[in-house]
Formats: sequence, structure tokens, C-alpha cells
Amino acid sequence: MSINKEHELIGMQEASRAVATTLRAMREHARPGMSAKELDDFGGEMLSSLGAKSAPRLTYGFPGWTCISVNNEIAHGVPSETKILQEGDLVNIDVSAELNGFWSDNGGSFVLGEDIHGHGKLVSASKRILSKALGQVKGGVRIADIGRLIETEAKKSGYKVIKNLAGHGVGRSLHEEPHEIANYYDRYNTARFRKNSVVAIETFISTASTSAATERDGWTLVGSRGGYVAQHEHTIIVTDGKPVILTAMNGIFD
Repeated sequence: MSINKEHELIGMQEASRAVATTLRAMREHARPGMSAKELDDFGGEMLSSLGAKSAPRLTYGFPGWTCISVNNEIAHGVPSETKILQEGDLVNIDVSAELNGFWSDNGGSFVLGEDIHGHGKLVSASKRILSKALGQVKGGVRIADIGRLIETEAKKSGYKVIKNLAGHGVGRSLHEEPHEIANYYDRYNTARFRKNSVVAIETFISTASTSAATERDGWTLVGSRGGYVAQHEHTIIVTDGKPVILTAMNGIFD
């Protein structure tokens, strides 16, 4: 969507506050020994208390309020009772929701407890790359050039990117134009970021795979060649200068 009126800005701020505060609270609430469903129920209750509705549940009938992916899972992880969080797990929580007709999206990977498996370096690289990418997004910039930046920075750090998952427009629905804000340079994508548009920029930084495949549950995505992936995502408003990060309060850069 494009922000043209004050009530649209306020609506996006409120929806973004709901998903950002929920993501932060879920990350802080997560404990070893807790099931993903327990954590998801906590997030679902928080969204409801803020008047927001789970976007994946509302849009796709997803079996959870949020997506919780653990270790080798990349995204869209189902928060089941049998998925038990363990010390040192690489955990990704993605929270998106609708509030009063406005939609916002954010996510972040983190290491649960002590980094006994060494996932922290991957997580730090993903955060750093997203921060650098956001610093280059403004009206008139080619979308493909942000993808080039993400892929180049990933390679510099010794990683790959997942090429069949991407950021996207957001605002009046969960996924809008532009539908492909890729993590690599797509020379065929000549589209440019538009001033005042709302987009979700996200990284998918990978240790081994360059594409995601769907598991038998029909939801969970894993790397086609295994390995681990860290994802971080902010919903932003594109400007002539630095973007307005609507979900900054999620604290993923802390």
C-alpha cells in the first residue's frame, strides 16, 4: 500500500506496534523445555489482547497464531505440542497480523539460551545484513539492487541466500505489490521502490541451501540441501531518505 493520509499512517503504526511487541514478548518468554504450541498460544493471546488477528491464520488457515521454526526449519514452522524448545536451538518467530484493516509483518531468528551449537554467528550476520539493506532502501532504488546487496554481504560472511523466499509489499493485505523483494540480484526485475509505499524487507541467510522445500505437513519449509537459515524482517515505509521502520520496537537489532 501507499501511505497518503494520516489515518493510513496511524493504522499502520498500530498494526505494526501489535506485531512488534508480540514478537519481542514471545522471544523473551521462550524457555528451554517449552513446547512451540505453548509459546504460540502466548503470542496468540497477546495479539488478541491488542485487538489484532493472526495473519497466517486469517489468510491461509495456518494451524497456529504465529510461525515458529526451529533449527533446520526455515519458515512457516507449525507450532506443535511435540516441538520442544531446547537450549542452544536456532529459533525463528514470525508474527504478522491484521488490525482495523491494516496488516503488518515482522520476524527474527535468535539462539535460545546459551549458544552451545554456534548459531550466533549466523544470526548476527542476518541482522547486520538486514540493517545494511534497510539503510539503502529509498524511493527510486531498484529492488534488484537491494537483493544484490543482501547476496553480496552474505557471500562476504561465508553464507548463501534462499532464493525462492522474499520480502513483499504489505499494508491492506499480507502480501501486496511488490511481491518479490528477493535476497539476490534478479536482473529481470526492473521495479523500483516507491516513496510512501509500505514493504516488508527480510533476509534469508543460509549455511548450505539456496532454495526452500515444503515438508510433508504442507507448511514447514526446510533447505533443499539442509543446513540452517537465519531470517530477520521489518515492515517499513519507503521515503526519500532513511525508511521509517514501523516494527522497530521488536528489538531484533538489540
